[in-house]
Amino acid sequence: MENKKFLSLLFYLYQVQCSGGVATCCLNRTTSCSNTVNTKLENSSITCHVSNTLKRMKRDWVIPPISFSENDKGPYPKFMVQIKSNNNTKGALTYKLTGPGADEPTKGLFIINSRSGMMYVTQPLDREEKDKYTLWAHALVKGGKVENPMKLIIKVIDQNDNAPEFTHTSFHGEVNENAATGHSFMNVTAVDKDDIDTNNAIIRYQILSQMPQVPKADMFAINPVSGIISVEAAGLDRETHPEYKLVIEAADMEGAGLRDTSTAIITVTDSNDNAPQFAVTSISTSVPENEVGIEVVRLKATDEDELGSPNANTEFSIITGNEWSHFAIVTGPSKMEGILTIAKVGTQSLFFFNMLCSSHISGPFSSLSFFAICHSKELDFESVSVFTLLVAVKNEVHFTRPVSTSSATVRVMVEDRNESPVFSPAEIHESLSEDASVGTTVAYIRAKDPDKARKQSVRYKLHGDAAKWLHIDKSTGVVKVQSSMDRESAFVKDGKYTVFVLAYDNDMVPATGTGTLVVTLLDVNDNAPLIKQRTASLCSTQPLPILLDIVDLDGPGHTGPFTVELSRENWISWTIHINSTSNVMSLSPKKDLSPGIYHVLLRIYDVQMLHQDSTLDVEVCQCQGAVSTCFIPHAASQANILPFTSGILGAVLVLLLLLLLLLLFLRKRKSKKEADLFQDINRDNILCYDEQGGVEEDQEYDLSQLHRGLDHLPEILCTDVFPAAQTHPSYRRQPQSNEDIEKFIEENLRAADSDPTAPPYDCLLVFDYEGFGSKAGSLSSLQSSDSDENPTYGSLRLWGPHFCRLAELYSGVKEYEDDTETLPGKKEWV
Repeated sequence: MENKKFLSLLFYLYQVQCSGGVATCCLNRTTSCSNTVNTKLENSSITCHVSNTLKRMKRDWVIPPISFSENDKGPYPKFMVQIKSNNNTKGALTYKLTGPGADEPTKGLFIINSRSGMMYVTQPLDREEKDKYTLWAHALVKGGKVENPMKLIIKVIDQNDNAPEFTHTSFHGEVNENAATGHSFMNVTAVDKDDIDTNNAIIRYQILSQMPQVPKADMFAINPVSGIISVEAAGLDRETHPEYKLVIEAADMEGAGLRDTSTAIITVTDSNDNAPQFAVTSISTSVPENEVGIEVVRLKATDEDELGSPNANTEFSIITGNEWSHFAIVTGPSKMEGILTIAKVGTQSLFFFNMLCSSHISGPFSSLSFFAICHSKELDFESVSVFTLLVAVKNEVHFTRPVSTSSATVRVMVEDRNESPVFSPAEIHESLSEDASVGTTVAYIRAKDPDKARKQSVRYKLHGDAAKWLHIDKSTGVVKVQSSMDRESAFVKDGKYTVFVLAYDNDMVPATGTGTLVVTLLDVNDNAPLIKQRTASLCSTQPLPILLDIVDLDGPGHTGPFTVELSRENWISWTIHINSTSNVMSLSPKKDLSPGIYHVLLRIYDVQMLHQDSTLDVEVCQCQGAVSTCFIPHAASQANILPFTSGILGAVLVLLLLLLLLLLFLRKRKSKKEADLFQDINRDNILCYDEQGGVEEDQEYDLSQLHRGLDHLPEILCTDVFPAAQTHPSYRRQPQSNEDIEKFIEENLRAADSDPTAPPYDCLLVFDYEGFGSKAGSLSSLQSSDSDENPTYGSLRLWGPHFCRLAELYSGVKEYEDDTETLPGKKEWV
């Protein structure tokens, strides 16, 4: 009641203020007010605002505060408030509403009596749909407005008509099984559409139920205000209860109003609270000796923690029995097994072994066993035949509580094998003069057989003796010189000749060891020096000296400093300068030389006066200074070119002689072929025919072929019989370069003679029907060979020269051809 009186007082002051009665300064239009008045009426939402610069205010409205509760039951339309203007001097007033809910969507929600100014709402309001409406009230007279539009704010009063709603139908969270009491791990949330400034939207949470209710019924707690869920009691165990379900309730009005429920699903995550265990704690196995990197055995483990996680993934280690680091163990791909292998000796292990074996150590090992261990690094049956290993297993991460770890015993037995003989040392170095005589002893090779339990002998053999200089006694291993050696040979690298030595035993399956013999050949002065270059060029005018390299295949002490001499016929025209440190000499003419080729003979001595003559061909070019392009006039070089030209001419003459012999051979072959042709013609046979049958006596023909395909075509008198498809011979389209044209023609003639697909083809005549009506006519006009009339064959000559021979054979008249074209003495191109 007191609040309403206070608001009525403020509303009265507002009317007085806005009508011009608050301060004297507001009555003066030219005077600025020093204060700003901003009064807001809570219920009526009517605001009066006076700025620093004010205009003269008109009379304003008389409007009470407006508020309306949502979900009002009516009846509708329901009166809300009456709007009234005190400016009624201009005539009868008309009232009007504009804005959302009046003349804008939703239209007709608010209406006003245009005469009385009574304002109504036509249906229930919903605060959750719209919590306030802003309208404008208008006072009108005929001909215009009497007041400025007044802003009306209608506030919708909230009611608790909405229950809380959870944001999810179910919530999911995770908590570690090792989580401490009070640990918060998830949050549930609900919302209420009612006014958050009222109790209608104040929500409280509680847990209604828990499944399973072990080890306690209240393992979790929820904050009633925030909805945060935490661990309430200890005893979470993923291995026994990996999941919990909680039914959560949310109620408004601080827990006493409307309600909603949801489910919280809690997954208990794993922690490493279980130690891995070996499936088998005692294993025996065997491996062959002298093997590295091979698998010995696989040790499987189990773990109750989550498989595939670091809490269950295993790591293995060898606790005892591997003092010499013969073995190694790694985790397999499944992370739940340990793979025990024979270790490969690494750099650190080699360093450890070298330090250990180089020092004096007392212990349970005998001298033989200790020697075998220090020199083998592999499993050796002769040194240790059985190993007993203790293997432990743990997880990749630390345990979250004290647990008992597991271990397993692995007994490894070493199997004996036939081992290869071992050279000591593995590489033998000897020095020998390269001129050592045959039979000289080079080295004594020795290899030991490590198989003490086997009675075997060792034999020796050389391998890789590329030059065949050495020989080894297979029983004693003595290496001797077999043939003369040469330090400058291509088989020698850096003065060393390397040969592999094989040592093998006499077991049923022999084992072979390999050693290396390196023979350093001591140099002797057996190679004379020479000049590396064989030709050189210089200019005829002001030439630059020719630089020549001196080469000696011998080693140091048998080479330079060198001495060079010119032959008697060259020292007059040439001069030599030698550099004793670089083994380079310069050759230059004493005077300008005519262009041409000069032969300079040099004799070179090494430090021990072993010498050798070298010839240098010097090409003197027509130029000055350094040679860029060599030019020698023809006259100057004719003497030197003459031998070369003579050689070319000789080769040409030999080639022409060979061509002449070939032409004679072809001519002879042609004559022979012509003679064979006449012989073949003279051997033609005349066959006797049966006068009544019309066929040869010695041939039987299928008469059906004479009218093949013509039974229904009597108008066709003959048909060409094409041969069956056969391979065509290859014809040459043009002769090769420098080829005899006669050979080219003969090869194509032979190809044509052997071509079965070339015309002319056989022709079949239809003569199986004669007499009246036959297109072939009668055969009675053909006379048999027993006719008394002597036929004449002279007319055959009219058919061409190819039928002259036939006419000669049958007529008996021989005509000789004119052979003057081919008689001796007649020139003929071949």
